[in-house]
Amino acid sequence: MEERSTSESALTYAFGAMMWLALSATAVAQLPDPDGKSADMSKPVQVYILLGQSNMLGFGKIKGGDGSLDHAVKEKGLYPYLIDDAGKWTGRKDVRNVRVMGSGTGAMRRFNNEWMTITRGKIGPEMGIGHHVGEATDAPVMILKSCIGNRALGWDLLPPGSEGFEFTDGKGVTWVHPGYKGSPERWKKGTEPKKIGWYAGMQYDGDITRAKQVLAELDKHYPGAKKYEVAGFFWWQGDRDSRSAALASRYEKNLVHLIKQLRKEFNAPNAKFVCATLGQTKKGATDNGGRLLDAVLAVDGKSGKHPEFKGNVASVYTHPLSKGGSSGGHYGGNAETYMNVGEAMGKAMVKLLKGK
Repeated sequence: MEERSTSESALTYAFGAMMWLALSATAVAQLPDPDGKSADMSKPVQVYILLGQSNMLGFGKIKGGDGSLDHAVKEKGLYPYLIDDAGKWTGRKDVRNVRVMGSGTGAMRRFNNEWMTITRGKIGPEMGIGHHVGEATDAPVMILKSCIGNRALGWDLLPPGSEGFEFTDGKGVTWVHPGYKGSPERWKKGTEPKKIGWYAGMQYDGDITRAKQVLAELDKHYPGAKKYEVAGFFWWQGDRDSRSAALASRYEKNLVHLIKQLRKEFNAPNAKFVCATLGQTKKGATDNGGRLLDAVLAVDGKSGKHPEFKGNVASVYTHPLSKGGSSGGHYGGNAETYMNVGEAMGKAMVKLLKGK
């Protein structure tokens, strides 16, 4: 009888210890509330450029019932670092949130230029990204988003230097798809292409130009800043490409080229790169969405497929993080999807920065 009691006591103790360790790990992993302090302004601003289409743009509802950020934070207790003890939205004085947008190479519209906090409208992954990167960085941080919805990597966002290709569809028709600056989007092989008022890479050119314009006016977007360096890129995109077998077949090739071109574009050869999959697509899918998912996972430095990306490119599998819906329907506006994906992308970037 005594032996059994001792055994039970040991099991009880072991179980309690495991629970304590699990709770402690959760506590350590949880971000603290922002301390309201400014960053060390003697250091260059660490700029993280967010690119993509409507997934990155963000459609997470702030107000409302279940699915809104209000409900997630104040009723479900999620993302506690977003509110203070009085129930008000917290703010980071070491992370600047800047968002610009324009169609093609058109004029730039400024939507956000403030310290990282919840203000109005809707949220994207920038909140989760900004808080995690900001907490891990002593230097000032700028989250710079430059993108617009309904754009394809294989067409609108095609980077300079990209080559054209041919693709035969299910009906046996061969289509020619242009390289960078080519037009139109495609044409039947053997016919004369008729240019339109848009070219391959036109949105890429516009998004990059607008991002560079923000950086050229650094002090207008980060008060007191004099220098910057592009430390990383975040990419969440693919819905438009998933609707085309041709573009889906080229996604990995285009994504590899995009990573290299962006580093060259901003003279940032060591900048880290984090990309995310579309939330509705599960591993093992064989449709166009599955091809995109495989492409995104392939560029992860840990996959071994692209050795040059080891330790500097990471991919985030978002299906387990999404709260239903799809990229085409903006995940039903569920703020938890955008927060979950943003947090995962931010954590992935921090791991790259720390060399883990």
